[in-house]
Amino acid sequence: MSTCPGGTLYTIRAGDTFFLLAQRFGTTVAAIQAANPGVNPNNLQIGQVICIPGVTPPPTTCPAGTFAYTVKAGDTFFLLAQRFGTTVAAIQAANPGVNPNNLQIGQVICIPGAVPPPTVCPTGSFAYIVQPGDTFFLLAQRFGTTVAAIQALNPTVNPNNLQVGSTLCIPGAAPPGVCPTGSFAYIVQPGDTFFLLAQRFNTTVAAIQALNPTVNPNNLVVGSTLCIPGAVPPGVCPAGSFAYTVQPGDTLFLLAQRFGTTVAAIQALNPTVDPNNLVVGSTLCIPGAAPPTCPAGSAPYTIQAGDTLANLATRFQTTVAAILAVNPGIDPNNLRIGQVICIPVTG
Repeated sequence: MSTCPGGTLYTIRAGDTFFLLAQRFGTTVAAIQAANPGVNPNNLQIGQVICIPGVTPPPTTCPAGTFAYTVKAGDTFFLLAQRFGTTVAAIQAANPGVNPNNLQIGQVICIPGAVPPPTVCPTGSFAYIVQPGDTFFLLAQRFGTTVAAIQALNPTVNPNNLQVGSTLCIPGAAPPGVCPTGSFAYIVQPGDTFFLLAQRFNTTVAAIQALNPTVNPNNLVVGSTLCIPGAVPPGVCPAGSFAYTVQPGDTLFLLAQRFGTTVAAIQALNPTVDPNNLVVGSTLCIPGAAPPTCPAGSAPYTIQAGDTLANLATRFQTTVAAILAVNPGIDPNNLRIGQVICIPVTG
């Protein structure tokens, strides 16, 4: 699909359904089905492009005196006005169809003013793109330097107000896993190939190879880090974390228990998320390695002491047979504490 009159094109991500997309974009399942007559709603493919009706499409070109900007996690018109030396009113005037209270990560808007120059770091340092949860202290620890040294290289940056997606200069040589400006870190998942990643992130195999010259494309290691050309798309989480699609009943507390982390750690990776109002179908970044991939309509669950398939079926309003169907290799008589299984979820 290449056109979407009266709406915007959307690329399917893990966990998407017409029902969840209708909730997320304020439309109906019937309207999405009508806009996509050839699409099977029961067999959505990750990377498939569909049309979402009634959603303002991003501008393809910005008017003279403005430049295109891709919305990142944490962005608001107020923060963008501060960053680019303009006003909220001027940004609103340049984007009359955009709802400032519902900015979408990856959405393209127009910013008044000249295109800001790219950050060029001096010799002996490297460019780093700020991720959710970053602080000068944590970056100094991570890269073996000091807060004072980072501040000296970034004198105009407010260390108490780091902007996700902005660029810092870090002293020293870029360590493995840190991607250059204009690219982002991606954790290899089961089934990934350079070809599929190029399709998914709208780039080329050659461009991915150029950014990862030491990687054997015929032997990608699950859990290793690649650099992908382009801006961080929705649903792609920084190295050391994985993307999770919010399911009905989820809370940060329950997710922290399920994935062996803490509420504070999840909040640090998702600073713009209201923990009291998780949106079903939205994406969170969870610290740690990604659990086994569960089929559509189910979610991973970590076995706790005392769990049985029968009590899990009761707790999650499903059946033992349904749990066994999405876990074909599981031994129901030998569940292990810490084992990750898939649980059917109802929307």
